[in-house]
Amino acid sequence: MFRYYGKYTPYLFLLPSAVILLIFFFIPFFQTIGLSFLDYSESIYNPNFVGLQNYIQLFRNPLFYKVLWNTFLYLIGAVPFLVIFPLFLAILINQKIRGVTLYKILIYLPVIVSIVVAAIAFKWLYADQGILNYVVTTFGFNPVGWLTDPKFAIWSVIFVTIWKGVGYYMIIYLASLMSVPNELYEACDIDGANFLTKHLTVTIPHIMPTIALVSTISAISAMKVFAEIYVMTKGGPLNSSKTIVYYIYERAFENLDLGFASAMAVVLLVIVMIFSLINILCFERKKYDI
Repeated sequence: MFRYYGKYTPYLFLLPSAVILLIFFFIPFFQTIGLSFLDYSESIYNPNFVGLQNYIQLFRNPLFYKVLWNTFLYLIGAVPFLVIFPLFLAILINQKIRGVTLYKILIYLPVIVSIVVAAIAFKWLYADQGILNYVVTTFGFNPVGWLTDPKFAIWSVIFVTIWKGVGYYMIIYLASLMSVPNELYEACDIDGANFLTKHLTVTIPHIMPTIALVSTISAISAMKVFAEIYVMTKGGPLNSSKTIVYYIYERAFENLDLGFASAMAVVLLVIVMIFSLINILCFERKKYDI
């Protein structure tokens, strides 16, 4: 029946996705911007319009800069590892080795585990009387406050994010590696290139768009991390592991300060857009002719 609609047929196929995006993304997005100009401190049902006051209060709040710094630490702690290490694993697994299917399953297994279950399991491992501290004390060292020491808390949570995401990004790289022509590798073998040179000159340039995709996805995921922190530390100790998304949740659903939380959400959106643009400039400049 689509023949009767002529040139409008493609738009009819796009319509269901457009409706979903409108309902679950664009409408909440503009509602969030509207909420950021309101003050709910006096009444949750009858907020007052305060203009840019929430943004002014946000940028004067020292805790906001603390959680922004924690988010940046999460970014630089997780993203480089999630971009490089899965690529290394994908290249190794892409070779003709015995038992490769088993390796794929074992590496991908953390991805299908619920993040809440994984966070609870690691919380037990990180406990003061947990397995990790048992191993540490066995070697004669003092127990480590993996989740109770401000110096270690955020890095302990970052490790869980890395453990959970490595398999996911490895599969993305594996799919991209299948598109690399074998003739290029054969040419490198004829020229006498070693394993490292072959992948630096052939593999990396060929899958650069995929590397850009993984960088963007992992960066956005790192900046909006929530479940691990909620289950393992709740932002503590002393706000050392509190990120901007958890702070948004805290102000919106615990303090019912919806205007302030919405202002933070808008600022987070701007930060995510900036990082996405940086990824495009760094990895796909030629593709977009920027």
